[in-house]
Amino acid sequence: MCERGREAPYARYFKATRGKDGRVIKGVVDEAIVLDKFAHITYEKTLRALQKQNAIFVPNRSLPSYAGVDAVESDFLVPLFGSRQLLRTEERTERRSYYWLLEKARLPFPEKVDDPKDIDGLVIVKLPHKTKTLERGFFTAASHKEYKEKSERLLKDNVIDAKDLAAARIERYIVGPVFNFDFFYSPLQEVGERLELLGIDWRFETSLDGHVRLPADQQLALPLSQRTPEYTVVGHNSATLRESSLNQVFEIAEKYVKATREHHPPGIIGPFTLQTCIDKDLDVYIYDVAPRIGGGTNVHMSVGHPYGNALWRRTMSTGRRIALEVRNAIEAGKLDAVVT
Repeated sequence: MCERGREAPYARYFKATRGKDGRVIKGVVDEAIVLDKFAHITYEKTLRALQKQNAIFVPNRSLPSYAGVDAVESDFLVPLFGSRQLLRTEERTERRSYYWLLEKARLPFPEKVDDPKDIDGLVIVKLPHKTKTLERGFFTAASHKEYKEKSERLLKDNVIDAKDLAAARIERYIVGPVFNFDFFYSPLQEVGERLELLGIDWRFETSLDGHVRLPADQQLALPLSQRTPEYTVVGHNSATLRESSLNQVFEIAEKYVKATREHHPPGIIGPFTLQTCIDKDLDVYIYDVAPRIGGGTNVHMSVGHPYGNALWRRTMSTGRRIALEVRNAIEAGKLDAVVT
């Protein structure tokens, strides 16, 4: 599903070509459905095209962001692979957001600061970017004075919106590396564990990564317009975790799965990503949750990942794992167990 003007990679450069026997010779995309706007994905014409092809839709963050969570829940009349009900938990302004779920599961996440006046150490302020729909308008501050100065500058530069700032979540900044744990939960699995770690990734963010590559004196010499970095995700890379920490990560994921099944039945289905920071004491803090295929799983594409490959003893990306689950569900007559 593509927005007009952005379809070339899928409609041209990665378009599948097949031989006379039907086998794919080159490429990966059989058909690109091009929409004037992503939001038109819930239009009747689009739905008819998907229904005609008996499609199963694999949602990423774009679907609820562009179409709206209400429309996805009530108007998008196409089976979704995974849990439709959990997509709403990604919205931080929802009462039962993923933070609510993490609290119910007693999982570790950064401490919330309710009032900017209470900032007495380094925090991160989480809110959407004003003009880049899918991106972040995040910024850090170590005092109320710094919070006011930075927020006023970002408002003036049209990076954030006053309404979003008023609803922003402020939380203690965890100093440590970022790991996105790409899990998969199979309700069909009968042999072995249902919870699988397929991979780990970390992200490149602009202009943050450009800032940290500069010496400190150069950072301080930047003009005010460049002083505050943005957190726009522009790419991902693959990572591994020290083995002694893996047990803790699996325990956290199991608790998350249990909480989703208890509070949002049928619970998580298929891929989900726990986005974390790990501090100096090797404690893991969840700062974001993707209850669907994570953006960083593109690092698994065609090569799989050390964890998924080792588990399945073959190249196993998140995309292939979804395809395998759908095929197993069809053959077992249990497709309703993996779609909502």
